Amino acid sequence: MGALPALSLVSGALVSGASPSTGSGTTRPSAALVRSTALELVILACHTLLYPTGVTQERRPPPLATPLAPEGNGIANDRVPVLLLHGFADNRSVFVLLRRSLLRHGWRHVASLNHSLLTRDIRTAAAALSRYVEEFRARTGAARIDVVGHSLGGLVARYHVQRLGGDALVRRVITLGTPHGGTLVAPPMSAHPLVRQMRPGSELLRELTAPAPGCRTRFVAFWSDLDQVMVPVETARLDHADLVVRNIRVSGVGHLALPVHPTVVAGIRQALASRDESGDDAGRVSVA
Repeated sequence: MGALPALSLVSGALVSGASPSTGSGTTRPSAALVRSTALELVILACHTLLYPTGVTQERRPPPLATPLAPEGNGIANDRVPVLLLHGFADNRSVFVLLRRSLLRHGWRHVASLNHSLLTRDIRTAAAALSRYVEEFRARTGAARIDVVGHSLGGLVARYHVQRLGGDALVRRVITLGTPHGGTLVAPPMSAHPLVRQMRPGSELLRELTAPAPGCRTRFVAFWSDLDQVMVPVETARLDHADLVVRNIRVSGVGHLALPVHPTVVAGIRQALASRDESGDDAGRVSVA
């Protein structure tokens, strides 16, 4: 199962392309980059205010008295439960808008899992995810769940699926700005072991490039041409000979905006609602 062709998710109000020269030997930022950076700063300010609300783990309701109906019965309200995984040094508050959107569009069961602030190994976080997935399935009565991971969260989900047998329990993994190939951003941050594991050529990333024959989980990887945390930006693509992957390019959206931008959120909903797990939706999605 090879990687499938990339899609493009492009906002018609945003412009991508080469940055024009100022004529003095310097390069002037493109209009799209200026807009994207401004939006990132606004999102950062808003998220700073929301951050305290997501520090603790969310309350876990008791198991359902009546399990979900099996997949494929055509009942709109019986969408596959979704688990949200945040990125490095973040918490579940980053998914406030995405979670609200999913619930408004028919998903009954959407949960978030905080990584421990003491976690220093993606493998440890993936093992904790394995335990939570079992609990989430028991609580909802679902045979399999979907996972959406932002940045580091995508690598945690991928390790769970590829290395810990999670492909039996996870139907689809959607990653948002995840460094599948490793990122070179901010070298001083390599002092943290989690950041070192997200560097190109790390032992953990070499594990994930190893063969994964028969993997039952399908992947959707959103990557942005203006993601300044992914260096190079193409590192957020997922290319693996044994995985079925749909890579979706987002134009004009930065790293922090990926979980909250309306165009991306709509793309996530579309990917989660799709029942075609083996084909590719050719074409472009454009929003004016």
